[in-house]
Amino acid sequence: MKFNGGDHLYMQVAEGLEKMISEEVLLIGDKLPSVRVLSEENGISMGTAFQAYYHLEAKGLIESRPKSGYYVRFNHKRFPALPKMIPTDALSHEVSVKEMINSIYGDISAAGVINFALAVPDASLLPVAKINKSVMQALRNSKDHCINYEQTQGNFELRKQIAKLSFNWGGKVKPDEVVITSGCLQAITMCLKAVTKYGDTVAVECPTYFGIYQAIENIGLKVVEITSDPLKGADLDCLEKTIKKFPVKACVFIPNYNNPMGSCMPDENKKKLVSIITRHNIPLIEDDIYGEMYFGKNRPRTCKYYDTKGLVMHCSSLTKSLAPGYRIGWAIPGKFIDEVKQTKRIQNISCPTITQAAMAHFLQNGRYEYHLKNLRKALHTQGLRYMQAVIDHFPADTKVSRPQGGFILWVELNKKINTFQLRTEAMKHKISIVPGRIFSVSTNYTNCIRISFGKPFSEDSEYGLMMLGKLIKKMLQS
Repeated sequence: MKFNGGDHLYMQVAEGLEKMISEEVLLIGDKLPSVRVLSEENGISMGTAFQAYYHLEAKGLIESRPKSGYYVRFNHKRFPALPKMIPTDALSHEVSVKEMINSIYGDISAAGVINFALAVPDASLLPVAKINKSVMQALRNSKDHCINYEQTQGNFELRKQIAKLSFNWGGKVKPDEVVITSGCLQAITMCLKAVTKYGDTVAVECPTYFGIYQAIENIGLKVVEITSDPLKGADLDCLEKTIKKFPVKACVFIPNYNNPMGSCMPDENKKKLVSIITRHNIPLIEDDIYGEMYFGKNRPRTCKYYDTKGLVMHCSSLTKSLAPGYRIGWAIPGKFIDEVKQTKRIQNISCPTITQAAMAHFLQNGRYEYHLKNLRKALHTQGLRYMQAVIDHFPADTKVSRPQGGFILWVELNKKINTFQLRTEAMKHKISIVPGRIFSVSTNYTNCIRISFGKPFSEDSEYGLMMLGKLIKKMLQS
């Protein structure tokens, strides 16, 4: 193998072996070279060889057998089929998903539950000690101990750091173009309020995050759903037809690692999407909350990158990557910034001062990119382990998404399965899942579930997925 100076040496060795497994040069059950042979063949230390094998073992691709060595355990070609791309009906819907969501959130964080429902990274994956230091530093640096109101638009240093983060997707954003919010959903809600009025119609990809439906319902808007592909995201031909049929006043899309499907819109499609909304003068509210959690070599572009008219209202947060409970989000609303600032002023005057100051300090001094690199590796590994457990324990006709970022699996079960009933049965065993029905205003996803792999894979995870598999099989037999 030839090694470059980029990644750690053990990672380059591991990636070479992973490629051989995926190309079936090494088959499931094949014995791998001993650590000593791997070391000698590649001119690396025994420690580096061990690290390479530990990395592949953590991903579930190989396994160690006592007194025998390492063997290939899993190949990506074992992945199940992808969930179906379901055409949406060409209707403008009133939105009503409240009752089901209320019932789910009543016990979503209950103690002692194996929780596949909450889409947040586990605290063990976050730099808690460094964040605590940033909180203390923020208090020390503040003249008024962070007790007074912050600016409506948000802490200037935080806005400056977020403007710097935009370099990752090729953005050239100034601090004055950023509005700090209490999480990404508030950013989306404020953007919707800025560009719509009661009774207007909004286009969303389907399925999509249920919080977006709640925001639309709360404002009194109607929704029209756009067919979505499990790999490429929103069908742009469907969007064009919808715009011709309905007076669409705004679009709300999650182009990068959509929740719940995990799809990532190719960059050329993002460019085409921006061209479509620009031609029709329709604002696009872009939820990019998972954009930094990619598993490949490069961060995907955003729609905002292709925006030349200020019509893309970019929304994101630190909720999924750094500090869920701090509720730090932001909007880069383009030409609608004054409307968004006014909406925020009316809604909550300003966001909490201490958390803004702490996150500003962390982004400036906490090696955020280093943390993200480690988080991405952990999530990628966890995703593979959860996928393998689903393959091992669920019925053979199960279909599963293949996300290349984020930490969500979208699982399509046999049509006989009602996943709201499955959730009720699972909670009797203290297992929490999210039924697919709440990710659409249609009834197309009653046999789907969303599984979060934000927690490191463990005996509890294995047990929870095994028990879910048993419950599904039992429901199929009844």
